[in-house]
Amino acid sequence: MLKHAVIPFLVGAGLLAVTPLSQAASNLVFCSEGSPAGFDPGQYTTGTDFDASAETMFNRLVQFQRGGTQVEPALAKSWDISPDNLIYTFHLRDGVKFHTTEYFKPTREFNADDVLFTFNRMLDKDMPFRKAYPTEFPYFTDMEMDKNITKVEKLDDKTVKFTLKEVDAAFIQNMAMSFASIQSAEYADQLLKEGKPEDINQKPIGTGPFVFSRYQKDAQIRFKGNKDYWKPEDVKVDNLIFAITTDASVRIQKLKKNECQITAYPRPADLKPLGEDKNLHMPSQAGFNLGYLSYNVTKPYLKDLKVRQALDMAINKQQIIDAVYQGAGQLAVNAMPPTQWSYDTTIKDAGYNPEKAKELLKQAGVKEGTEIKLWAMPVQRPYNPNAKQMAEMIQGDWAKVGIKATIVTYEWGEYIKRSKAGETEAMLIGWSGDNGDPDNWLGTLFSCAALQGNNFGKFCNADYDNLIKAAKSTPDQAKRTELYKQAQHMLKEQVPFTPIAHSTVYQPMSAKVTDFKISPFGLNSFYGVGIKD
Repeated sequence: MLKHAVIPFLVGAGLLAVTPLSQAASNLVFCSEGSPAGFDPGQYTTGTDFDASAETMFNRLVQFQRGGTQVEPALAKSWDISPDNLIYTFHLRDGVKFHTTEYFKPTREFNADDVLFTFNRMLDKDMPFRKAYPTEFPYFTDMEMDKNITKVEKLDDKTVKFTLKEVDAAFIQNMAMSFASIQSAEYADQLLKEGKPEDINQKPIGTGPFVFSRYQKDAQIRFKGNKDYWKPEDVKVDNLIFAITTDASVRIQKLKKNECQITAYPRPADLKPLGEDKNLHMPSQAGFNLGYLSYNVTKPYLKDLKVRQALDMAINKQQIIDAVYQGAGQLAVNAMPPTQWSYDTTIKDAGYNPEKAKELLKQAGVKEGTEIKLWAMPVQRPYNPNAKQMAEMIQGDWAKVGIKATIVTYEWGEYIKRSKAGETEAMLIGWSGDNGDPDNWLGTLFSCAALQGNNFGKFCNADYDNLIKAAKSTPDQAKRTELYKQAQHMLKEQVPFTPIAHSTVYQPMSAKVTDFKISPFGLNSFYGVGIKD
């Protein structure tokens, strides 16, 4: 057995009508961009949901070092990997307590039963809790972990063994992702007895640095610092408050007034004045992200490759980057950022060519004035600072080649739900990498396994799938790289999406905030973060 304690994995280079809070050193207010759909990390795939759950209230068996992509121990203090890379044995940490709240009082510490409950709920649709509260686990299934994990066994209270069907070169990285947050089996039993299993998504219980206090949709989420946290140095504030503020300009005003001390996703136009404010800090880094336009290849017209090629060529990407990103974006060509290992630099973009686009549409029999629905996100994300403006520019570009686009949108949770259900035609969306592995892009976004999850374009190609499966099942990085490059070429040829930009990430905050780390994965984590008097 190979002993692993740390595996390095490097990526290549409103509050209700708010009254200002008295900002004692023990209060930290984060102006977030939207309401979470729920608080059960396994059910969701967006940063908005993970920020409010996995990054505050939960732990995984392993975790990413703050601000980086290296994996380190968390609820598992160490782990072993068998020589054939098919068996992972996790040795669990002692002395970890689940949260005590008004709705749950644990009688024991974290142990192997909690790990079994967490993963068996995702693996087994006939599990009593899953039957009582039927739900899906999109990340888990998108990465085919439901098919590859053959069993999870309790060897003793502090030892759990995972057996895989096939080698998964990204398994440890996947286990550090938000969806793998550990739930309390004892709490689940209580909810079953009470007939309220759905409360696992509304009244969360974790082992993390912050304890859920209350939530008012579109207004606020309140957490208390976990005084019993197993890593006490990571809890530096007594109260963490998410002030849900969808308007970016309002978030900035709250930051300037010290009504919040950290804010999400500033508008590009605000970057210069924010950088000049002596009361603020604004660290930045190249974004490990991609903003793109997805085409639902099952819809009329969009089934035709020529139509997708035409729509792609009709978009003036550079004009969009200049107007929407305002110097804080880089032209995207592939389905992953250039900092991701295995990125293929030989692939070139088709380029802006409206005349060729008109010709292709004519060949495809698409008449001038043909209508298409263009979905635009209602919130800012790290990969897209203004989806509404981007949609309007694409609408204008398509009009020039005879396509009439109608822009539609929904509340963020509804937007994602409807998109996964296949209701979209063309939609603006994006991705921030989760674990530093190419499969997190090429598999999670475009595999057949992800059709009910983040494969919004419903693209399913057997040859492509064979490539990425072969890449994932070998630990040899050079072989994986070659296979992933072939997959990138295939995506470029099939055009299930138009890559638009990789956005630079800026994080405005009060100069009083200490030790906040920008996540390469587009998340906002507050463990270890403090605030000065």
